[in-house]
Amino acid sequence: MKHIPIALIYSRLLIGFGIILLSVFHVAHYSFLAITLLSIGLLTDVFDGIIARKLNISSEKLRRLDSGIDQVFFISVAVATYIQCPDFFKTNLVKLIVLGAFEASTYVLSYFKFKKEIATHSIGAKIWTLTIFATLVEIMVHCESVVLFELCFWIGVVTRIEILAIVITLKKWTNDVPSFYHAIKLRQGKEIKRNKLFNG
Repeated sequence: MKHIPIALIYSRLLIGFGIILLSVFHVAHYSFLAITLLSIGLLTDVFDGIIARKLNISSEKLRRLDSGIDQVFFISVAVATYIQCPDFFKTNLVKLIVLGAFEASTYVLSYFKFKKEIATHSIGAKIWTLTIFATLVEIMVHCESVVLFELCFWIGVVTRIEILAIVITLKKWTNDVPSFYHAIKLRQGKEIKRNKLFNG
């Protein structure tokens, strides 16, 4: 049982590369298959942490692994989507670069300050993940996204700024920090409450 969370985490690597292969070979019913795999990947991301906490095996190493593979998974899906819908990426290149720069800055700051990658798993980041999912689904189906992508862009910027603020505020590296408010409490040496299902 204790290997289930790790298996779920690594399964996202296979799912991500699988979506790329579907895109490269332009398989029939690509959108349906890619969205199905993307949905399964999202579910593994939800349940790996829940199961780990239920089994009392959630650890810093596991949370860092989860964060790292999440990045690879969504980058893989983005690459596959680019192969299918390059015009969307060309049209929205500036905003995508801005998002990428903000995302990279959170990792650079965390490495600079703590010599570790971020693994805050904040509430805002979880909300952004859901908007990314919805936006990718729309692009996979229509090769375009206007309203959803705009929402995804601004939620991404705001939540990246919050994560930067969290990293700056923390005195020592900490995983599973729900929000900037909780980072302030941790800096003050106070205990914070974490949701048993989604944090910790």
